[in-house]
Amino acid sequence: MITVKQISSKRDKKKFFKFLIDLYKNNAYACPNLYSDEFDEFDPKVNDAFRFADCKMFLAYKDGKLAGRIAGIWHRGSNEKTGLKQLRFTRFDVIDDFEVTKALFAKLYKWAKEIGMEEIIGPMSFSDLNEEGMLISGFDQPSTYIEIYNYPYYVEHMQKLGAYKVVDWNCYRITVPEKIDEKLLKLSENIIEKNGYTLVDVKYLLKHDKKTLSKYIMQCLDVLDEAYSELYGVTPLNEKQKRREMKSIYQVVVPEFATLILKDGRIVAYGFMMPSMFNVLRKAKGSIIPRGLLPYIHAMSHIEVADLMSIGVTKEHNNKGTAAIIIVNCLKGLIQHGVKFVETGPMLESNKKILNLWDNNFECNNAKQRRCWGLKVE
Repeated sequence: MITVKQISSKRDKKKFFKFLIDLYKNNAYACPNLYSDEFDEFDPKVNDAFRFADCKMFLAYKDGKLAGRIAGIWHRGSNEKTGLKQLRFTRFDVIDDFEVTKALFAKLYKWAKEIGMEEIIGPMSFSDLNEEGMLISGFDQPSTYIEIYNYPYYVEHMQKLGAYKVVDWNCYRITVPEKIDEKLLKLSENIIEKNGYTLVDVKYLLKHDKKTLSKYIMQCLDVLDEAYSELYGVTPLNEKQKRREMKSIYQVVVPEFATLILKDGRIVAYGFMMPSMFNVLRKAKGSIIPRGLLPYIHAMSHIEVADLMSIGVTKEHNNKGTAAIIIVNCLKGLIQHGVKFVETGPMLESNKKILNLWDNNFECNNAKQRRCWGLKVE
């Protein structure tokens, strides 16, 4: 017998978040989220997205045993931007039982009809900065901090539901070269001189002037809003969301992995990378303290793999070569720290400009693909 209940209590939310950890405890590629991050994400007092979004969370039980979870997000801000009537789903995890999947999605169909939605899409969270897309290939690759792993049978379940592709994202694994190409170095120097750019000394500011660095990071997030505004599923961040994101950046920042480009005293382009948190999150099992503390310290000082968080350029400076500056500056840091590989986050398959940037300049491969599914509400 399968039953599904809507949840709201802290106790049930803990079950909701712990289900992922239990489901993947023996999987070598899954990288579970932290309880603290998940509680914050689904707390209207912390996540300011709740000002323009509603959320319902559900747990499924089979014969009295927890068997699945799902959350629905009515993102009114996104719907107003696109003119579409969509309900998002996120945090979908389930045992290999299609009947449980059907029961979970039945709750979302019911809610979607009640509020007049025409389509269910996902996995999509509150923001493009959060986890998005279901893994459809690359099940033998480790997930990154900004991804959620899933078993291959999830894809079969979605197909049985009648789901269709909305968009796909590619995730690249890039080999860090032993040294930077001299032509690329010279190109970067020429672009800086020609356009009057200045590179922020992130290491100095982090140690001596964090107030100024915070101002620049907030400007980076303004650039992100502008640069990503037309991409699928993206909605602008408000001030409170940006400050929350800045706090996350400070937790994993390595100064040599950050490039901030100034023009006339303002950030016009940036690139952020971070040490891979894969082993940290696996060992933490939902909580950094105490299990994940030593792995975290080790990950921040012994970096073999780095994760690309994001690269952003204002529209005015988009075709002036800023990407070359970001790549050269970040490469210097990666090589200095002995990093061997960079894992990108999900990149839209239609974003040919960024995909060609990696394909044409580095040894890389498309390690994983993720999909946003769609389901018609009838």
